[in-house]
Amino acid sequence: MRLFEGTSLDIPPTCDLCKELESVCHCTAQQKARIAPEKQTATLHLEKRKKGKVVTVVRGLTAIANDLPGVLKLLKNACGAGGTVEGDTIEIQGDHGSRMKKQLEQIGYRVK
Repeated sequence: MRLFEGTSLDIPPTCDLCKELESVCHCTAQQKARIAPEKQTATLHLEKRKKGKVVTVVRGLTAIANDLPGVLKLLKNACGAGGTVEGDTIEIQGDHGSRMKKQLEQIGYRVK
């Protein structure tokens, strides 16, 4: 129950995306959970795997608030390498820290 619900001072809540009343909003829960890239910070790590393989890992982006498969596709194209999404992390084969940082900044993410 809202503070002024049922009175003349009541302001019904509206959706942040479509600006319609929440009672008639047709946005999905996944769309509502999206966070703008400018408000997120991606952290790049370089990890060494079995047999000396090197992987560049992006952490700090949640799967709920982002389109991680879409970001993965952009990073794979920019680096010319394979990669995968595992949970809330993006992994790209090889040492591509500078290329990935540049691409993530072009999308709008803050990068550490």
